[in-house]
Amino acid sequence: MSKRQIFDQVSDMETQIGELYEQLGDLKAKLSDLLEENHRLSMENLHLRKHLTDEDASEGSETDRAEGGRSDIPGEGYDNLARLYEEGFHICNMQFGSPRRGSDCLFCLEFFNKTK
Repeated sequence: MSKRQIFDQVSDMETQIGELYEQLGDLKAKLSDLLEENHRLSMENLHLRKHLTDEDASEGSETDRAEGGRSDIPGEGYDNLARLYEEGFHICNMQFGSPRRGSDCLFCLEFFNKTK
């Protein structure tokens, strides 16, 4: 085997490694997206199950609510939004319901300041 053939073979291997590295990066990005979506869906599923169990438990008190017109729990909506924000979701009108990435959202925090 000549030196030129060895050099060509090493160059081909380097090209293949570069292509594999690109494919690995693409797979890593797809995996990250899938993990984020899986987490978001798991949280949503958990909340839906909790909501269903709460709804089943409160079926007996429907007559109380019908007479009062509104729920007697003050700030229930605010508490729900605060919980959503703590779980990593936007509550601002710009990106409501989408997962927060990185640090706090100024629009969401402004919502908390308005309600105080």
